[in-house]
Amino acid sequence: MRPFRYHRPASSADALTALGAPDSVAFGGGTDLLVTMKEGLAEPAHLVDVRHLRGARDITVRADGSARIGGAVRIADLAAHGVIRERFAALAEATSLVGTPALRNMSTIAGNLCQRPRCWYFRRGVPCLKNGGTGCAAVDGENQYHAILGGGPCHAVHPSDPAVVLTALEATIELLGPNEARRSVPIDSFFEGAGSNPLGETAIAHGEMIEAIELPARSAGGVQHYEKVMQRGAWDFALVSLAGIKRSDGEVRLVLGGVSPAPYRVNQSVEEDVASGALDDESADALAERALYDAAPLSKNGYKAVQAAALLRRAMLELSRA
Repeated sequence: MRPFRYHRPASSADALTALGAPDSVAFGGGTDLLVTMKEGLAEPAHLVDVRHLRGARDITVRADGSARIGGAVRIADLAAHGVIRERFAALAEATSLVGTPALRNMSTIAGNLCQRPRCWYFRRGVPCLKNGGTGCAAVDGENQYHAILGGGPCHAVHPSDPAVVLTALEATIELLGPNEARRSVPIDSFFEGAGSNPLGETAIAHGEMIEAIELPARSAGGVQHYEKVMQRGAWDFALVSLAGIKRSDGEVRLVLGGVSPAPYRVNQSVEEDVASGALDDESADALAERALYDAAPLSKNGYKAVQAAALLRRAMLELSRA
């Protein structure tokens, strides 16, 4: 591991000055960053600890139902927060399924969203799009855990559980950058280019950090569903996951995880059909098939299409009857 300096800034301005230096990165729980450093995939010279900045660990739920989650809020605190569990039940469920209890008590929501892919080729230093090369070694290799939708050139899937739910909840990522300039990025734009950007999977620019995640009032309440299929019974990344939301106004949003380089939102016409009324089993089967029409499994991950269809059918039946 390359030697590095640790800095605990006293203010956001201090943090942004430090982050503006070459080879500086924001540091939260470090549960993924330190691993990538040990693996030689990241070599920052300067770690800037953003956990103690004002508001970084605050969860604020407003009277209108909207919520603001500081970037350094721990995953365990989100999972246990009473009002989050009441108004954004799918987010509480997804965070409760992240890793182990020890990891949930260390990792932050910002760090979870920014973690790097778990592709074994990337993690073992094999040259690929994300590791100084071109293309994707998994296409003709061991691709059991890779993308079946929206992949290419990189086919690694995004490992975050909360990212899937936050996409369904229509979250906005609040970024703070040089000169304390703020910009709001819708979460689907935040992960845009995850499979094609050789430098990372998010829209964060050098010198920026995630200040907070905003959840709109329209996404509070209603019927919220999150389900995760794992190889092991617990403490594992999702093979396939699904967040399904039926808002109080009747709108339905369905987002798959574990199948694409970024959370994958199902075709809106499918969502509209689910929202239109009670489905029978045959209709749910047809809609699940339509939702996965563009799926293009690799040689060893066709099972993901079967799992995704099963999760979609269950969620569609539940939401359509709510």
